Amino acid sequence: MDETKIRPCRMENLERYGEIYAEAFSGEPWNDPWDKEDAMVHVKELLESKQSYGLEYQEGGRIVGLILGTSMLFHYGRTFEINDLAVDPAYQRRGIATKLLERCLCDLEAQGIKGFHLITSGNGILPMFYERFGFTREKAVILMGREAGRPGKSD
Repeated sequence: MDETKIRPCRMENLERYGEIYAEAFSGEPWNDPWDKEDAMVHVKELLESKQSYGLEYQEGGRIVGLILGTSMLFHYGRTFEINDLAVDPAYQRRGIATKLLERCLCDLEAQGIKGFHLITSGNGILPMFYERFGFTREKAVILMGREAGRPGKSD
């Protein structure tokens, strides 16, 4: 039986995190054209944040998944935004994301985090996955975006 291990993310594993991130988010349901170098920058920026938290999942001595996010203080307490939960596609559907998310929630609740937030695809299995952990679709807020260089409407 392979040895599995969950431990804090470490900058020395940045290249592997970039590989996992690029492969996971380039596939379904995201289909985003990530390359490893950009993914490494993305992960590095999160890990360098003063309020970051991240875990890696190892199986048989190989890192095959990670969860990353940052916390922020609000008027009602500190919350945590899960920025990324990614598993190497060759290891998906084996419960690795579940184990990472369970450990993350447990660790941060023990540290006094008052709430958790994330953005995920509205299609496919991801909403149901997160609902299993008590996440619900927000009704009072919406996600808005704007592309740079696009003019706004004037009154």
